[in-house]
Amino acid sequence: MVTINSTLISGAGAIPAIAPVLAGKQSVLLVSDSNIIKLDATRQIVALIDAEGRRVHVIDSVPPEPSQHDVNKLLGELPDRDIDLVVGIGGGSVLDVAKLLSVLCDSRSPGLDALLAGEKPTHRVASLLIPATAGTGSEATPNAILAIPEQNTKVGIISPVLLPDYVALLPELTTSMPAHIASSTGIDALCHLIECFTSTIANPVSDNVALTGLYKLLRNIDVAVNEPTNLNARLEMLWASYYGGAAITHAGTHLVHALSYPLGGKYHLPHGVANAILLAPCMRVVRPHAVEKFARVWDLIPDADQSLSDEEKSHALVAYLAALVQRLNLPDNLESLGVPRDDIPSLSDAALNVKRLMNNAPCVVSHDDVQKIYQTLFPQN
Repeated sequence: MVTINSTLISGAGAIPAIAPVLAGKQSVLLVSDSNIIKLDATRQIVALIDAEGRRVHVIDSVPPEPSQHDVNKLLGELPDRDIDLVVGIGGGSVLDVAKLLSVLCDSRSPGLDALLAGEKPTHRVASLLIPATAGTGSEATPNAILAIPEQNTKVGIISPVLLPDYVALLPELTTSMPAHIASSTGIDALCHLIECFTSTIANPVSDNVALTGLYKLLRNIDVAVNEPTNLNARLEMLWASYYGGAAITHAGTHLVHALSYPLGGKYHLPHGVANAILLAPCMRVVRPHAVEKFARVWDLIPDADQSLSDEEKSHALVAYLAALVQRLNLPDNLESLGVPRDDIPSLSDAALNVKRLMNNAPCVVSHDDVQKIYQTLFPQN
């Protein structure tokens, strides 16, 4: 079992608490994207990094759903790799790239091609990860996910070495998230939590963090989406996302993520959007094999009817998840997103090939089963 040893900083107004992390660091690589770098909260962090005459190199061009080619390009733009600290500020894509660069900037580590081929990193430079969305939980996982366009899918590089030294959960960074981003990233966190909770490799540690995260998420996702300046709700969602990442570290996701990978890899659908579309249909398949756990999740929903039987609660939870996605105004079919129905067989092939995740599902699914799930994501004639 992987141990998470990151030091956490959290809370509204906690940006100055980052200063001790920077003490003694002479050369800092800041990784972000073109939107996050402009935020007032980011500028406050950059001002802390710029102090004391540090040498700072800024990468603010990390794309959504980055590929191995993007990472190699960013690496090639570095004037040198003499870095003391990598600071990642952004969503999951930024944090994953920051984790990879923290490894690739260490001269003792293998190159990216070797990592993609399965070689494990052994060293990295120090890292601080600061999520600007509440969804991926990348700051709490040993994973870095890259799109592989040649294969129309994604690949995960996984090693405890990727876990950061420091994590800062700062709600001020998330207040500018548009509602549709807050919704899709929040559903991504929900997928992490419920998939890990129902995984075949779930265990008491992953169950505890998943239930804690679900408790926070189910009570705060609507408020966080509808009241973007509510710092308490935004902080609770950051914690829910962090617990989702911790659940992944101690267990693993399964059906939703396996089926969403081809949608991101081939059609570049935002990860949270793909997961949102798949959440209820996949959980409907999982439900008969996780009735008791579904009932426990149902009991965490505010004002949920506690008098139902476990079987009734499990059905009610699936209906609740479908209604939540609809209530958050997220897409509910693939046709509207440009995915042709004729691609269902190839999407199913690709999903079944994500064996790392498929093996975690609490039920065995066939090619026909996967095709039926995808078929529900198109308008029914």
